[in-house]
Amino acid sequence: MQIPKGKKIYFASDNHLGAPTKEASFPREKKFVAWLDEIKHDAAAIFLLGDLFDFWFEYKTVVPRGFTRTLGKLAEISDSGIPIHYFVGNHDLWMNGYFQEELNIPVYHKPQEFTFNNKVFFVGHGDGLGPGDKSYKRLKRVLTSSIFKFVFKWGHPDIGMRIAQYFSIKNKLISSDDDATFLGEENEWLALYCKRKLETKHHDFFVFGHRHLPLDITLNENSKYVNLGDWIQYFTYAVYNGETLELKEYK
Repeated sequence: MQIPKGKKIYFASDNHLGAPTKEASFPREKKFVAWLDEIKHDAAAIFLLGDLFDFWFEYKTVVPRGFTRTLGKLAEISDSGIPIHYFVGNHDLWMNGYFQEELNIPVYHKPQEFTFNNKVFFVGHGDGLGPGDKSYKRLKRVLTSSIFKFVFKWGHPDIGMRIAQYFSIKNKLISSDDDATFLGEENEWLALYCKRKLETKHHDFFVFGHRHLPLDITLNENSKYVNLGDWIQYFTYAVYNGETLELKEYK
């Protein structure tokens, strides 16, 4: 994709709308919608890298209640012709067609590679990548299995939502305080993952979420890793103008 003159590509992640309650997250939702309303004027594309919701599960004819302003703004932007790409996170693993059918937004369950102005981007949420975290990786295999999803969807949605929201907030295997702790560049496991990827193929930019920290780490003289932070504490995002990728804070 060649970015038209004057246009930009935007990246954001980890809103966790609904946490710890819908009422508490409502001001954050309004702030995010205001940001979307601003960037639509010069956006060539928008990438949302997961955990937009603190919990999301799609039953056959039911989706979680709420988030009307966010979904409506995404529909407006998508209908205007601006492509939006969504990557599932560890809190919204169970997307299964709603975004594609209702909002015309493609949904990715694994990291993807994109090329913008001859620069190669590797983009994803970031959970389950790199060394370590074996407990979460085992848990993720269970949560994404067809058996788990089949059993879960046959319960009443109200009960399912309450159970899932409890574990989303309380279970440290899913919501870890460690996600928001800087480990040092030499120990940041996503940075180590990126360096390993560079051993087999060049990428100019690695862009991830999940860590809840705005990070800009130089991997070598031609590559860097950017973590997007979150929309809970930092309200940060990344913007690519066709030449440089920069982290910014929305105020």
